[in-house]
Amino acid sequence: MPGGGGAIQTDMLSGIEEESDIYEGFSPHVDFGSIPISNESSPAKKQQLKTFNDIKGLIQQGKKREVKLIIRENAWPVNATIRSQLWPALCSQHQQGKNMLDGFYWDMVNQAFGTTELPEKPIMLPPFVDSTHCLPYHLTKKGRAVADRVVSVLGFASPEISYSPTLYPITAILLHFMSEEECYHCVTSLVAAKDKVFITQTKMLYECTWKTVMQIAKKYAKNSVLYLQRLSQNQKAERIFMDWCWWILGGLPFPHLVRVMDCYFHEGIKVFYRVALAILILFHKHVQSSTESEWSADSIKNDIDNAIPKFCKQIPVSPLKLMRTAFNIRALSSSYITRIFIKTEMLLKSKSVCSGNKQLVRSRSTDNLPTSQSQINIQMMSHTLTIRELFTLWSWLPVRITMYQPVLLYTTEEHGCSLTTFYIRVEQHEPTLLMIKTCNNEVFGAYLSTRWYERNLKDDKGHRQAYFGTGESFLFSLYPERARYQWVGIDSDKNVDHSCELFMAADNKMLTIGGGDGQAIWMDENIRFGKTDRCKTFNNPPLCESGDFEIRVLEVYGFSGA
Repeated sequence: MPGGGGAIQTDMLSGIEEESDIYEGFSPHVDFGSIPISNESSPAKKQQLKTFNDIKGLIQQGKKREVKLIIRENAWPVNATIRSQLWPALCSQHQQGKNMLDGFYWDMVNQAFGTTELPEKPIMLPPFVDSTHCLPYHLTKKGRAVADRVVSVLGFASPEISYSPTLYPITAILLHFMSEEECYHCVTSLVAAKDKVFITQTKMLYECTWKTVMQIAKKYAKNSVLYLQRLSQNQKAERIFMDWCWWILGGLPFPHLVRVMDCYFHEGIKVFYRVALAILILFHKHVQSSTESEWSADSIKNDIDNAIPKFCKQIPVSPLKLMRTAFNIRALSSSYITRIFIKTEMLLKSKSVCSGNKQLVRSRSTDNLPTSQSQINIQMMSHTLTIRELFTLWSWLPVRITMYQPVLLYTTEEHGCSLTTFYIRVEQHEPTLLMIKTCNNEVFGAYLSTRWYERNLKDDKGHRQAYFGTGESFLFSLYPERARYQWVGIDSDKNVDHSCELFMAADNKMLTIGGGDGQAIWMDENIRFGKTDRCKTFNNPPLCESGDFEIRVLEVYGFSGA
């Protein structure tokens, strides 16, 4: 790895001889002298820490569960060389589309700045950056300029990002262990990731994260939340949660933060959620046992907003203990976290539309109805949609999707009646609208939030997922009746049963939408016959009178640019 690692090795690592080959240093733009180095090892004291070569093959084979367990269990020191290879490999798992060509980043730098030389004057950062949280950690002055440039180029290449305060600190952390170009590739992979959330990119989604943490904490760190609520007196305790991600990114000592990031680059934002819960649990435990006056109830009450950040800065446990606490929270599943996040997002969207948030209400104006050209195209091509029905559907879509134009991806009229062809033309698109017109002229379908490609994905144990999708999906009927059937979990304050979370399923023989004591829509591999029934997931009636139907036309629409 470039950048003075050998020159600093003696200073940092005197006393470590046998394992010196697995330790080196950081990238050239790091002030390594200010980084505390500890020699914490894995749970088994004599256990040999894994090398990148031990993990590389597992990553290439897509063995995500095995990789996850290795990363969680190997407490590499903060200055271990493995991260210069491990982090780029983990991030590249999440990239969409083809690899960037060599030199692509420097071409972008040239386009944005007219030169590849680092400017002497400060670079103007994109508007999505929160200037109060441009955390440089241990970067040198030149390193900070490099971080500024990476984030600026990302803003130049991704104008759709409107608010992303965590993007700058995550960029800065990456730069401690890799080159500028590698850092850019890593960040773009995290921003574009579809299978997991890493970096939120709008104000609404950022708000969703802290509200999700607060909801989860009420169940899984209950005593801590009750304690904070009691000390908050008349103030709302939710204010404390608004800064939740800065407990981690801005509060934890660097060695702790780096271990969190090891897991985050593989598993996504759910690692942050778990670590936030661990911080709350450890905070409550500490204040209950501490005899120091600064942790007395009165002291905390007088500065309640800073209590958790202050605790993080002085955290009395090792990185290993923090991570163990985070991953040993019983019965906290990824699906539960996702469900809470989706419910929160939907609630915020509906409130924004009702309360007059201008940015979102704009989507309901004529500016964000399909363009006249799109309407003409649909009139010419569609066998299922009239313009009136298109406008009805448009009023039911998630607000952000109304900003895009509908595109016909697949129709049995043109592309034939084959599930194989259906997947080839449709599976990489999300979201999609699936429309069915039966031989009795009934018209119904579904808005599907997730790619059909996910039928191929495997869970942590290597099994294909039977069902996939999210609660943003919904069913609808357009003729003879007009009705929309949303996920039952949207209006439920309680955890819904697993049988109410069966959104989409598919294989080479059939396709299903909605499950639980029946299937809302089922089709055969020849896209000729189907059936519809009541199901628990959407609590819908059968979408056509007879229950069984013969398909006259099936159409699938995507959204250009979504």
